[in-house]
Amino acid sequence: MKVLVTGAGAVLGQGIIKCLRMAAGPYEIVAADPDPRAVGLYWADKAYLIPMAKDPDYLARVQEVVALERPDVLLIGTDVELCKFAENRAELEATYQVKVIVSPSDVIQIADDKWLTYQFLRQNGFPYPQSALPDQIGDLLQTCGFPLVVKPRVSARSVGVHLVHNERELERALAEVSNPIVQEAVATSQDEYTSGVVLVDGCVQAVVTMRRDLRDGNTYRAYVEPDSTFDGLLAEIAETLSGAGPLNFQFRVAQGVPKIFEINARFSGTTPFRAYAGFNEVDAIVRHAVYGDPITRPKLEPVIVLRYLNEMVVTARELHEMSKNSQQITGEIKGDSTAARADNGF
Repeated sequence: MKVLVTGAGAVLGQGIIKCLRMAAGPYEIVAADPDPRAVGLYWADKAYLIPMAKDPDYLARVQEVVALERPDVLLIGTDVELCKFAENRAELEATYQVKVIVSPSDVIQIADDKWLTYQFLRQNGFPYPQSALPDQIGDLLQTCGFPLVVKPRVSARSVGVHLVHNERELERALAEVSNPIVQEAVATSQDEYTSGVVLVDGCVQAVVTMRRDLRDGNTYRAYVEPDSTFDGLLAEIAETLSGAGPLNFQFRVAQGVPKIFEINARFSGTTPFRAYAGFNEVDAIVRHAVYGDPITRPKLEPVIVLRYLNEMVVTARELHEMSKNSQQITGEIKGDSTAARADNGF
């Protein structure tokens, strides 16, 4: 099968490529990214430069790549591309006979906006951290008091997150954060979890939950919990939200209750971790989309995944060749290049 992966320089895009390489069956991987230095471009069999998602020419350039390569499946490697593909999925699939793995726009909007996430959870009777917009902070303080967490309504990887312990710190954080939401500080960092859920036709096929340790907003240690006590609730939440393919839930547990503070309507940065534990959700979703293969409940190993830094080398010539093709959809990097042979850690 041929798979196109966008956002090949992002942690998410890199994780998708890792999972495809770990799969038992062979994949031809086509990678796309705006930056010729994106490491995932050099892991792929072919690689293309495309504009940033906000560029007016973005979608047209993606269509050129799809028309040229005719991939069986398109997988999305950054948050900022999700809505564009959700809005244009039907046309892309009909025109190019490609399966675009993306949730509907309304699901993405709820997941992207932490205030909408909070409202969804509250309205459906699911556990959530007490939350407020800036003009409602007085009521929040009466309910739960300090410490509080101030964060942007739309953000990722803990960017712009402030833990505040008093009025002075609260005022400073509100002045620094654009479009903030304020939430109770649930439990501790030792009580934080991430969970991947796979949906097919609105029904959950698999749930994999891990406790995690964070560094700079990313998971750098994860502890896989087979048959977690939280899996049933997470499946119920996912089916209520609906969506297509992968969903990711992030939560902290207080007195045995998982309070969800973030939902991602996509694969997550920990997607390869679940593959190491025995469930390659990327491979499972792709094979279901193309061949109709059933997605079976995974038999997991209770492994601990330790993330580490790694390096790869590209030559100046390879980088130049990629860079000069930035204005045309013709450039590619073959899998037998020096860069593609470099140790990439999987």
